[in-house]
Amino acid sequence: MISLATVTERVAPRTPAATATRLKLTEVFLSLQGESTFVGCPTVFVRLTGCPLRCGYCDTEYAFHGGQWHEQSSVLGMVADFGVRHVCVTGGEPLAQKACIPLLAALCDAGYTVSLETSGAIDVSAVDPRVVKILDIKTPASKEEARNRWANLTLLQPHDQIKFVICDRADYDWAKGIVAEHGLTDCHTVLFSPSATQLPARELADWIVADRLNVRFQMQLHKILWGGEAGR
Repeated sequence: MISLATVTERVAPRTPAATATRLKLTEVFLSLQGESTFVGCPTVFVRLTGCPLRCGYCDTEYAFHGGQWHEQSSVLGMVADFGVRHVCVTGGEPLAQKACIPLLAALCDAGYTVSLETSGAIDVSAVDPRVVKILDIKTPASKEEARNRWANLTLLQPHDQIKFVICDRADYDWAKGIVAEHGLTDCHTVLFSPSATQLPARELADWIVADRLNVRFQMQLHKILWGGEAGR
């Protein structure tokens, strides 16, 4: 995401291992939400470090490594400093850190509207039910299709959203089949996004219109506004 304002609390890395409330952060920043049904809303992004997946189109590889340890109370303080009500916990893969679960609950307790961007490769059953989960189902062209945890689909609530990043026509047909097989649009908002470097957005839009597909086409608003600028 591209920030309008950013806070990066740079402290020397601490060596103790993670605990129930310690998180490794890549960055915390304020921007407009670029995706999901919250698109356009001023949002604080809490980007956790690390991801067990290696999707071919990933645009946040800088979050795979590095980062700095923070107590949960420190993270809550950084979020509060921005003074907005929407918070998105993202990565990397945020659920790869066990302390993500209590962080999500603490953010909800503090009165924020909280969304979680997750690959769906990790069990979401412990996520606070107040959180809006944005579950990213990996398509064949992502090279991580085998990591999809299909049981997660049964754990979603009506307010949760399901995202497919589409790289080519084969991906589109595969995703369309998954949507039909699981009846995903019956209960959830389903988001289809073109892979920015692999599929022209207009092609995906034309396919959706031609098929009268009951999904929401989306582009990454932050990239339209700020292009390839770094999140800081």
